[in-house]
Amino acid sequence: MDLSSTLKLNNGVNIPVLGLGTYLSKDGDETYNAVRYAIDAGYKHIDTAEGYNNERSVGKAIKDSGIKRGDIFITTKLWNENQRQGNQYQAFERSLEQLGVDYIDLYLIHWPVKGKFAETWKVFELIYKEGRARAVGVSNFHIHHLEDVFAASDLVPAVNQVECHPWLTNVEVADYCMKKGILFEPYSPLGAGTLINNATLAAIAKNYNKTSAQLILKWGLQRGFINIPKSVHKDRIIENADIFDFEITDADMAEIFKLNQNKRTCADPDNFNF
Repeated sequence: MDLSSTLKLNNGVNIPVLGLGTYLSKDGDETYNAVRYAIDAGYKHIDTAEGYNNERSVGKAIKDSGIKRGDIFITTKLWNENQRQGNQYQAFERSLEQLGVDYIDLYLIHWPVKGKFAETWKVFELIYKEGRARAVGVSNFHIHHLEDVFAASDLVPAVNQVECHPWLTNVEVADYCMKKGILFEPYSPLGAGTLINNATLAAIAKNYNKTSAQLILKWGLQRGFINIPKSVHKDRIIENADIFDFEITDADMAEIFKLNQNKRTCADPDNFNF
């Protein structure tokens, strides 16, 4: 396995196992440079969202890099207000325009807006059937949200992108998704950076001559997940990709799982106000 390795989604589309996250990357040079650093380092997967307000910078960086459209996997997401207002399809069109592309590789419902996300999923089903998104999925969905989607449609989400890290191992949701053929994709895999200095992780990482960040990302890969760590720093982006030359032992994997506190660094999908 290496940076070009992929996993297969439930519709046969291949998704690269490691990507660059762009949450909180400022529009303009910061996002543009981060995406260029990632592509130059060999990344094939860039994750953005309408709600990040940086799609245009992501798209420009991809275009300027010279990489072929078919060689880069782009994920973006529908923001909540567009679910509430019922203009999901128009928002998708806007993301295409801002990214400067004519299709999206993976389009996600960003959050399960109460009373709206099942209806939104039907719009996603239309976008998928039209071939304008190669795959569609969800983000921040608990099991009961997924069950509501199953009740509304026969189309199974390809991905559930959810907060997951050693303080929030999310085993129940992950196992449910994998059983249903939904690929599990952690965001904030480093606990929004708070886990980098964790003493237990640092001690385990030292055994492999790796950093805590590299250990955490490998822990996710060995669980069969996609990882999308966010960084705007060239050295960190390169470091995060240097995780394919070692394997974590079963004993060390178990020690990492023991750190779970069910502690979130982001909002609870059952209780968000945006």
